[in-house]
Amino acid sequence: MNPDRTTQADESRKPGPVMVDVEGLFLNDDDVRRIRHPLTGGVILFARNYSDREQLVELTRAIRAVRTDVLIAVDHEGGRVQRFRDGGFTHLPPMRVLGRLLEEDADIASSAAVAVGYVLASELRACGIDLSLTPVLDLDYGESGVIGDRAFHGDPAVVTRLAQSLNHGLLLAGMANCGKHFPGHGFVREDSHYELPVDNRSLEEILDRDAAPYHLLGIGLSSVMPAHVIYPQVDSSPAGFSARWLRILREELAFEGAVLSDDLSMEGARVAGGTVSAARAALNAGCDMVLICNSPGEVDKVLSEFVYQEDAKAHRSRERIIALFPQKSALSWEALQIEPRYVQALEVVRALKERDGQQ
Repeated sequence: MNPDRTTQADESRKPGPVMVDVEGLFLNDDDVRRIRHPLTGGVILFARNYSDREQLVELTRAIRAVRTDVLIAVDHEGGRVQRFRDGGFTHLPPMRVLGRLLEEDADIASSAAVAVGYVLASELRACGIDLSLTPVLDLDYGESGVIGDRAFHGDPAVVTRLAQSLNHGLLLAGMANCGKHFPGHGFVREDSHYELPVDNRSLEEILDRDAAPYHLLGIGLSSVMPAHVIYPQVDSSPAGFSARWLRILREELAFEGAVLSDDLSMEGARVAGGTVSAARAALNAGCDMVLICNSPGEVDKVLSEFVYQEDAKAHRSRERIIALFPQKSALSWEALQIEPRYVQALEVVRALKERDGQQ
């Protein structure tokens, strides 16, 4: 059972700038219509789309039967944010466990992070998933409930080292990465799913600390997700709608990969107006793809009302999205279970879970 397909985007159709979700365990007619739309370039899956591995493989195959050139993604970080948990998927520890381990032994922690990344990516890829929206690069200031143990650590150097190792593990399985939430969501207490956080620190402080991992990871960072946070000392718009922040990312931090908006249905995105206006604002600011989740009606509005100019900028964005597709074939689930690298990595992850008190 191997749902992998040719990793090149279909020559007859190219991925568009919108990532949509699907409503249930199997595609319905509305899902198919949305996926077929030329503005669609990705599909993001959630826990509601998963009952077991066989069903997940059937779903990813069905998506590819509709379009071969859409990126299939999921938020699958470990800890609290892991959409698929049963049916053989390894329960991954929160990233804070790796940060605490690094305080004791940096080399062992880095090696463990590679193992976590490999287990995470190889299991997803065996089920037809192209990309996990990970790692979290936010710093742990001890204040943010929504970030919390999703963060590796409060020291940007530690976050960078562990993220680099995790990304290496992802890459060994043929998966790209997505650093989030630029320039940093860890300092504010508010959860941008339900509120619009405001971070009043200076640009210099944010760049020196929170944004440092984005700079230090360099070409090892495949994509970035900006935060739905306002930094009024820099711009009056949240980072994902801010041309200034995205210029800083591109020009000062020399980032060359794709920029994916956070979910435009979140409360933190409402400052940009309705979903169509928010999509336009995010793409105009410099995002390459916008995510619209948990709001089928809003997806339909964007797909029907949004006018997307096919110009040089759109072409560059499309190339960045295509670069996120896996660049090698995946192992089937059965083959993965006996692969020596996976077996070894799984033992490391199990030891981490015991350390964290998980079963």
